[in-house]
Amino acid sequence: MSQIHIWEVKAKNTPLLKKKCNQCDSERFYCGEKFRMNAQKKNIDIWLIYRCVKCKNTYNMTLFSRTKTESLHKDLFTRFSENNKETAWQYAFSPETRRKNNIEADFESVEYEIKHTPIENILHSDTEVLTFEIKCPFDFGLKASAVLRTCLGLSAGKLNQLTELNAVLFREKALQKKHKIRNGDIVKVDAEKLKKVYCGNTGAIQ
Repeated sequence: MSQIHIWEVKAKNTPLLKKKCNQCDSERFYCGEKFRMNAQKKNIDIWLIYRCVKCKNTYNMTLFSRTKTESLHKDLFTRFSENNKETAWQYAFSPETRRKNNIEADFESVEYEIKHTPIENILHSDTEVLTFEIKCPFDFGLKASAVLRTCLGLSAGKLNQLTELNAVLFREKALQKKHKIRNGDIVKVDAEKLKKVYCGNTGAIQ
């Protein structure tokens, strides 16, 4: 069985929200990574707090509304109470939460880094097909082509050459420009064709 190389995509920040501020001319809010909780008798409301990027005006994004307190898992309730950052990020990236609040995220505001083995080290192997698994716990609309260019060390033009040679499979299908990554996606690349494109058709690793 061939080795699976890992491409780990790590977001550096949560996405801004596209929302007009009613206190200034800004149209973006950032996640404050804190929760607001309000209990009334046996029910509880929980929000994730956002602030305007200019004037710090607040917007509370609803997570739970008039929910029975006992229906919340104790561990989750504790994380809300302690303003757990990881939990805040999970909801900030959640498409379901945004849909419920009828609000859109600005994914272009998300900065990220990708941890991967330099392709020069991998191309020396005798494997005919190079297999990569993408690890990306948060969905922020990142295109597969952007990940491939970074991890394979290719320009957009070189990647186009590779796809025209039918050398890249994404989820077992030919790579397309519209493809966006999900956690656990598998990418397969024809090693010989990659060497030719990567090394300017010389077939040798420099």
